[in-house]
Amino acid sequence: MADTGVNKGTKMKAETFLPDDYRPAEDEPFMNDRQLEWFRRELLEQRSELLSDSKSTIAGLQDGTRNIPDVADRASEETDRALELRIRDRQRKLVAKIDAALRRIDEGEFGYCQATGEPISLKRLVARPTTTLSLEAQERHERREKVHRDD
Repeated sequence: MADTGVNKGTKMKAETFLPDDYRPAEDEPFMNDRQLEWFRRELLEQRSELLSDSKSTIAGLQDGTRNIPDVADRASEETDRALELRIRDRQRKLVAKIDAALRRIDEGEFGYCQATGEPISLKRLVARPTTTLSLEAQERHERREKVHRDD
């Protein structure tokens, strides 16, 4: 893994000040305390929203159990419930990825490609903070996956 000397293998300081309008920028040291704190806050906020949505879905599914006499209406409701459960399953998997990203922040490995050890672009991390591969490594992975899927 590329060692930039910035926060690698060290825990974050207790609280890093971030202005309200702060966004990670290419012209500052990669994965400095401010960037790491910004990503931590973004991930925690996203995690909180997902868990809140999940709780409301569970409540809705428990309240939504009712006897619908019309077969078409019942089928429609079952389809809606199945779709909702699939969405929640995807969100559950995303929460696990968020937890893994938060661990990488704590361990000083966040922002570095797991395949090459090189820094992942800030643009990619801002768009998808749970990513573990650089764009190039992800493209190679997808090409290999496609080749093996065709076998």
